[in-house]
Amino acid sequence: MSFADEANSAVPTLPSTHSGIPTFLLEKAQKAKEGIFETRTKPANERQRLPVVPLGIERDEFTKALAELRGQLGAEHVEINDKPLKDGWYMEHPNTHDMMTILDEEELVASAVVYPGSTEEVQQVVLWANKYRIPIFPISMGRNLGYGGAAPRVRGSVTVDLGRRMNQILDLNPEDYTCLVEPGVSFYALYEAIQAKGYAHMWIDTPDIGGGSVLGNTIDRGVGYTPYGDHWACHAGLEVVLPTGDVIRTGMGALPGSNTWQTFPYGFGPYSDGIFSQSNYGIVTKMGMTLMPNPGGYESFMYTFPKEEDLGPLMEIIRPLRISNILENVAQVRHVIQALAALGQPRSKFFTGSGPIPAEVVHAAATTATAVGDYTWAYYGMAYGPAHIRAHKLALVDAEFKRIPGARRVDPATLPADEYFWARDRVAAGVPDIHELRWVNWTPNGAHVAFSPVSPIRAADATALFALGKRAHDRYGIDFFPAFCVGLREMHLIVEIVFDRDDGAARRAALDCLRDMIDEAAALGYGEYRTHLVLMDQVASTYSWNDGALMKFNERLKDALDPNGILAPGRCGIWPKRYRGRGWEMTRESGHVSEGSGVEPAGL
Repeated sequence: MSFADEANSAVPTLPSTHSGIPTFLLEKAQKAKEGIFETRTKPANERQRLPVVPLGIERDEFTKALAELRGQLGAEHVEINDKPLKDGWYMEHPNTHDMMTILDEEELVASAVVYPGSTEEVQQVVLWANKYRIPIFPISMGRNLGYGGAAPRVRGSVTVDLGRRMNQILDLNPEDYTCLVEPGVSFYALYEAIQAKGYAHMWIDTPDIGGGSVLGNTIDRGVGYTPYGDHWACHAGLEVVLPTGDVIRTGMGALPGSNTWQTFPYGFGPYSDGIFSQSNYGIVTKMGMTLMPNPGGYESFMYTFPKEEDLGPLMEIIRPLRISNILENVAQVRHVIQALAALGQPRSKFFTGSGPIPAEVVHAAATTATAVGDYTWAYYGMAYGPAHIRAHKLALVDAEFKRIPGARRVDPATLPADEYFWARDRVAAGVPDIHELRWVNWTPNGAHVAFSPVSPIRAADATALFALGKRAHDRYGIDFFPAFCVGLREMHLIVEIVFDRDDGAARRAALDCLRDMIDEAAALGYGEYRTHLVLMDQVASTYSWNDGALMKFNERLKDALDPNGILAPGRCGIWPKRYRGRGWEMTRESGHVSEGSGVEPAGL
């Protein structure tokens, strides 16, 4: 397919494909796609290529092994990655590499992709990988954008794409508000299934964009924006294929004939679920999840604050309101520059100079280009429940927020239908959307990568992290996009660096900026909760208390559960024995090369 054909092709929809868009979002998705391709200048990749073979495996042996796997799964379920690497876009993304790569696109790339159709076939793939000592990298749907997408950490790994054939909602219970899902069920699909069954009394909790896997997002400890926003806290029970091919169920699912798998997460004995989140200790094939009851009404609200220095006082106001649940959902405090970027227009519309866009340009553009007008910080929140309860809570919030001089509550009736406020309104009401990534159009060939430290909800922490991020971005000439996502007792600063992935200098600046922020944040006591594949070793190394006792423990678990080191080596900085000490860890000193010097030979 040519570049023009790709840009003009129809967006895939549900239920024709598990990864499609709901029809109610189709027009919006098509416009989003058009906007992305309008700013794309990177030529379509037509480079012919041989499949990458993982280090430690001879090409002839690898070819023989893949032929054997085809015989087990069917030839149509094993694809060699020997075609040009196509970037696609959010709804039509690759499963062979990271569409938003921060390295050369041939670095974090798969050798092949396999599509198991059942837990039993996942077992077959795992046993096959052990036989040949071939690294495998499981994905649910591959939409972990900003953190590596579908790319494997070890170049030449075989990607195990669970979503294409394992995409069923196995149970949807309207009485206890639970579901049981396979890896290929997206937030879009779960929402559509609930609507189709007429279960208006149940809500889902969705991230900013709903195309990702419910299971995949949850085990990576992703978040949404209703009171059920902590997805990992809302899961209940897993089915897991271990790296040896054994299968276990956790929690109540371990009881044969259990009728409470999705309603009680703990079961009996040690609680093992945690070792399967953000790890490489097993492949999760089923997951129970709790759903939110319809609160009987909701009302979104938005406040703006005029000055940069309002950030600290605002956090001191937010903290007691959030802890007492007057502020009920995982809300966002976002900088005005993101209001400009969310228009989906290129930076060049507002500024064509070098270096970060000047503050005065941002404020002037916000005044004329956005429906909300000029400000520095915006708070997006939602109140839930019947009208009289919402009114009481909103009055408390209004009185507190207006202690900050110049605070303004925005009247939603003044905002057009495409204003970003309405995307936040839908997401906070459990309705998945596709608005959020419009800000990647800020640069040509827009890509993004996230810096995501966690801190208490305090003025000192917010201002320290903001200053740290701004200094680093100024140092590298990058526009600074800060947003604070406020949990019950902590907040995540999510900084999205938007860069031109076809520009080597821009990629290097983005990576160097991220490495600086990680080290500087760790020196102040702040650690990331999630990170890109390229940065996992560095982030893991910051959790170094007691001479790295936690990583030593993680490595002991890895070696016990995965003696051949075949499952997602290097994920979250956890390397199996056969890779350790061979230069695989990516650090500032290792530069932009993802491979080490080899692997330990079999039998040692």
